[in-house]
Amino acid sequence: MKILVCISHVPDTTSKINFANGDTEFDTAGVQFVINPNDEFGLTRAIWFQEQQGATVTVVNVGTPDTEPTLRKALAIGANEAIRVNAKPTDGFFVAQQLAEVVKSGGYDLVICGKESLDYNGGMVPGMLAGILGHNFLNSCISLTVDGNNVKAVREIDGGKETVSTSLPLIIGGQKGLVEEKDLRIPNMRGIMTARTKALTTLEPVSADSKTKSVKFEKPAPKSAVKMYTVDTLDELVSSLHNEAKVI
Repeated sequence: MKILVCISHVPDTTSKINFANGDTEFDTAGVQFVINPNDEFGLTRAIWFQEQQGATVTVVNVGTPDTEPTLRKALAIGANEAIRVNAKPTDGFFVAQQLAEVVKSGGYDLVICGKESLDYNGGMVPGMLAGILGHNFLNSCISLTVDGNNVKAVREIDGGKETVSTSLPLIIGGQKGLVEEKDLRIPNMRGIMTARTKALTTLEPVSADSKTKSVKFEKPAPKSAVKMYTVDTLDELVSSLHNEAKVI
């Protein structure tokens, strides 16, 4: 089984986020980047298939050379090879078109994406990719087993879980539950050294259109100062909740 794991290069959640050029672009200065957490769950599951069923695991990213350390980390975790499509990921549809070409040329049976990335939270790429390729698609996947060409999966739905059966080729949007956090792999020294000799192929992008454009970014409004009330000012508290907070 050939598995392709799509990796997003996202800011660490502890990074301080700023914008540049009139709040139209994300400012990467001083920001630490990591593997998108939803993608890391998928990568760990793919490594399990590698170890238990002899699958080959390739990781892919659409990005500039700055994303290569993230791909090298994925190789150190255990992926067999990596691919970088040399393009700035302008929007979800553009990324899906680039990934579709990689899938078609590589003949992958299973494509594992995170259900969304933690930077833009678009949640568009897995479904678009499946639509372009005409492959089966499951989103919000929290369990996945493969027996030959047959697949059994569990996906999270509102208020519960849904167990489904399908077949390869398949694209999934994975999340926490695909593996548990305690099962995530930390690269060891041997993995880091081995990653240096593994293939990291750079592909030029195919001609593709972007359907959306970021016009402006805006941070959440800063929290206002805390206003304290005493037991002697309960009437004022009720008035503030009604007239200012408008919650009663």
